[in-house]
Amino acid sequence: MNRSMSPRQLQVFRLSMAHPGDLSALAALLDDGRVRADDVVAVIGKTEGNGGVNDFTRGYFTQSLMHLLGERLGRAPAELQAELPCVLSGGTEGVLSPHYSVFVRTAAAHDAPAGPALAIGRAFSPPTPAAMIGRWAQVRAVADAVRHAMADAGIDDPADVCFVQVKGPCVTAARAAAALAAGQQVASADPNRSMALSRAAGAFGVALALGEMADDPALEAGLLTRFDLWCGRAGVSTGVEVQANEIVLLGHSAGWRGPLRMACEPMADALDLPAITRALARLGLRAEPQLGAPERARVAAALVKCEPDRRGDVRGARHTMLDDTDINAQRHIRAAVGGLVAGALGDGRVFVSGGAEHQGPDGGGLVAVIAEVA
Repeated sequence: MNRSMSPRQLQVFRLSMAHPGDLSALAALLDDGRVRADDVVAVIGKTEGNGGVNDFTRGYFTQSLMHLLGERLGRAPAELQAELPCVLSGGTEGVLSPHYSVFVRTAAAHDAPAGPALAIGRAFSPPTPAAMIGRWAQVRAVADAVRHAMADAGIDDPADVCFVQVKGPCVTAARAAAALAAGQQVASADPNRSMALSRAAGAFGVALALGEMADDPALEAGLLTRFDLWCGRAGVSTGVEVQANEIVLLGHSAGWRGPLRMACEPMADALDLPAITRALARLGLRAEPQLGAPERARVAAALVKCEPDRRGDVRGARHTMLDDTDINAQRHIRAAVGGLVAGALGDGRVFVSGGAEHQGPDGGGLVAVIAEVA
């Protein structure tokens, strides 16, 4: 960390959207000068697609975002996309509401509360070939990018990292065929399994960077098999719209100022309401059983990972999410856990991403909240 660096401040704007290409709320902030385009360092959002391989709402939003910011900055959207992480999760089932959180990094205001305050760092791995996805090479690539993001945030100690959001690539049928034609083997040619492998590798990569896992290639065999290995600070999504591993890292640093803080708690299962209330309590917020309007206004973002328990029950009671051939299990779990978290917060604008392989306890996940402290 550069100790002579001037204090910085993070702002988070959680904005609603009418459709996956609706950036009008961000455009209004840019127009009235509340946000400068070159201060936007990351975007994390929920779009209303199916959350699967063919969820093109994520690409539509990304294209619209890069076009808007590219116009304001006088830069090509494709060039900007290689620098600005845009992490999207499709699927706003139940009470979940389509929205996006814009992370803005500026010099600290003179009257900003002293730190340590919430800091943000970002990084990209090199483009990830299909043959690397779901293998130890991807784990190492994510770990390297996480370390770069820590440096970007000015965080030296992994203990000060609260949460790492990763967006990783997956293997499509076309990418698998291209790899085969080049004489390469992919870990899986099944697009859905490749998404799971990519999420798993991302979680291992975060754990490796934060000192929670050894750099041991033999652990590659544990991807999607050893669910006793998990990282409680990693949230990983995958999609066809990215070619590299995109990293958004959040933690606390004395070099940052402002009122924002973050708390992250593992969820033991899909009914773990106490984990949500613990995360809120660490930020001085009390859900009894729901946040009141003044406290609700202090919440800047909520990020959740969840997973249908693969053993087929929750606390001894059978669930049918994995056996439903009409509705994908990930859609079931997003709706269920999304309703639980939204009920505690009193707000449906919650980033809930399914597929929590190695991200929190097996059959559970994690919940992370950003809020202004009193």
